[in-house]
Amino acid sequence: MPRWRQLADDEVTAKSGPHDLVTVADRGAERHLTSALTELLPGSVVVGEEGVHEDPSRYEALQGDAPVWIVDPVDGTRQFVRGEPGFCTLVALARGGTLYASWTYAPARGLMATARRGGGAWLNGVRLEAGSPGPGPLEVATSHPDFTDEDQKRALGALWTDGVDPRPCGSAGLEYLRIARGQLDAVAFSWELAWDHAAGLLLVTEAGGFQRTLADRPFSLTGHNTLPFTAARDEPTARRILGLLAAGRPQAA
Repeated sequence: MPRWRQLADDEVTAKSGPHDLVTVADRGAERHLTSALTELLPGSVVVGEEGVHEDPSRYEALQGDAPVWIVDPVDGTRQFVRGEPGFCTLVALARGGTLYASWTYAPARGLMATARRGGGAWLNGVRLEAGSPGPGPLEVATSHPDFTDEDQKRALGALWTDGVDPRPCGSAGLEYLRIARGQLDAVAFSWELAWDHAAGLLLVTEAGGFQRTLADRPFSLTGHNTLPFTAARDEPTARRILGLLAAGRPQAA
């Protein structure tokens, strides 16, 4: 947080493209979390966004037997760089591809959401219940077009229809939190990097929500998901989104 709204120009760089930013805050936070979390749980490893960028082979730890901390040190780096409050830190604990706990921390908004497998979802000590959408169009956050291929664009484009009100997503972690709080009806995402989704998917599930890929399977942390996928406040909403996505795919024509 001391870096928020205090970044120098040389403390912000692009990784794979102009929309993929990293700052000294991202790297510093991940170093700190890596040290603290592995000390907290001896024998565990960390799969973090910045560490994997430096060494892609670290992502393979998701398929191993050791407990894995999945870390996104600053989810919403673009918002962080712009001095906006829409960013968070995401941590999830998994083993053998199964999620056991997650933490979503939005320090600029004073929010800490936690979830434990079978133990519910909580925000600042208050239990979360996603509920079901009310009357009116479904509010859906979607992948930004810059991060989709042509087939995915067509699938996501099917959401622009009567009864659905789609918009590009911000921080994925905060979008999942909005679903768990009943403030957003669903997301439809076209990428599967575990640090963006692990914490939020457990949070939504433990708040009573539902998630599936386009192959009608639960999202897999280890990859090879059929994309796009959705997470929603309840199963009927997720099924409706999946139906629209499937109808938009070229092979469905």
